[in-house]
Amino acid sequence: MSAMVSTATLPPGPRIPKAIAAVFLLGNRGGMLRRLGERYGDAFSIELPVLGPSVVVSSPELVKQMFTASPEVLVFGESSPLGAVLGPGSLFSLDGAEHLRERRLLLPPFHGDRMKAYEAIIEEEALREMGRWQEGVEFETLPSFMRITLNAILRAVFGAEGPNQQRLAELLPHYVALASKLTLLPWARRDLGRFSPGGRLARQRGEYDAIVDAMIDETLADPQLEERSDVMALLLRAHYEDGATMSRSAIADELLTLLAAGHETTATSLAWAVERLRRAPWILARLQSEAQDGGSELRTATIQEVQRTRPVIIATSRVVAAEEFQLGPWSVPKGHRVIASATIIHNDERFFERPKQFEPDRFVGSKPDTYTWIPFGGGTRRCIGAAFAQMEMDVVLRVLLGSFELQTTGEPGEKWQSRGVAFAPASGGRAVVRRRPGGQGLEPRDSDLVAA
Repeated sequence: MSAMVSTATLPPGPRIPKAIAAVFLLGNRGGMLRRLGERYGDAFSIELPVLGPSVVVSSPELVKQMFTASPEVLVFGESSPLGAVLGPGSLFSLDGAEHLRERRLLLPPFHGDRMKAYEAIIEEEALREMGRWQEGVEFETLPSFMRITLNAILRAVFGAEGPNQQRLAELLPHYVALASKLTLLPWARRDLGRFSPGGRLARQRGEYDAIVDAMIDETLADPQLEERSDVMALLLRAHYEDGATMSRSAIADELLTLLAAGHETTATSLAWAVERLRRAPWILARLQSEAQDGGSELRTATIQEVQRTRPVIIATSRVVAAEEFQLGPWSVPKGHRVIASATIIHNDERFFERPKQFEPDRFVGSKPDTYTWIPFGGGTRRCIGAAFAQMEMDVVLRVLLGSFELQTTGEPGEKWQSRGVAFAPASGGRAVVRRRPGGQGLEPRDSDLVAA
């Protein structure tokens, strides 16, 4: 019997050595992808380091095809670099029916009334952290936002308080930062001893698993378990459709996934928001007025515009698992990766007027389109914590605007810097603030006042 002959036809693309592509992608924040999109159009082929042969798409029609494809045709977890560092029970590691089964169990905590309980936790953490901000001195906001989002997730997701919260707060930033860097360096993930990167990652993961295992014991023994709203408690009470419960290892993997996906990314978006608003005084003044009046429409639109102009994750991808995947007029062969580029589509003037301008009003009274605004990906693999992240950004910005006057600047915008998976403002989203008299829960303290 003769072998099957592939009829795959790929879009055109550049012939760039993988090593050169790696340098451009890591150091150029996707600027290379934008230029390739301008040259080749809505789809082009490229060989990428770690990711392999890929087709990059940037039109809503092609993005929709990718997001709505059958999970048997396009997969994610099987070849996910993130899944390799988050564990086999992570949503990033699962595909098909197994992924949908797990996703159904994880969705309820991030919708409805439960989100209101989390809002109070986030506000409390924001007030606590911002209470330490100094007036009149330029500082990086990213570390502060990292502490706010970390503690909020530890309390809302892990249900951690006291010593457990402190232990995880000390361990997880190091683990997530190292895992993020090793995601695109599979050879460095090998455990070659305690001083190797892979060895440190394995040791830190062991410490994390031990803490979570002890926390599960404490949670199961809690007489108030049925009343608790943290995600760990909800997962321990939840059941799959067949009546089975999640294993301890799966819970540990999913909690780590929720932290990795929502901690650094949300903090980085907040730092970008500060960076953008300091250079847009006309928007900042309106936001401050809106916050005083108790409104939120412009703030919501501002968050969406920050995510359009400064996406923390610049692309999302799938891998062809079928023999071929029909993509527009092309046929992509098995093993190739299909990548939806937020960098390109968010800056396309066909979909956004004056795309290089920071204009939150474009989203006032108008929801972003599902296939041209993709900071959270899409389809059945859309970020499960997207609503939580948006709510968290809204609360933190509301506290900031209600408590401080943010000093504007005429300096050039901060450059982009790769942090492994996410792209952050290179100078950390620097800010200068002054307290508002009677600001939201914040009172000036002599130790915080610095001469201008």
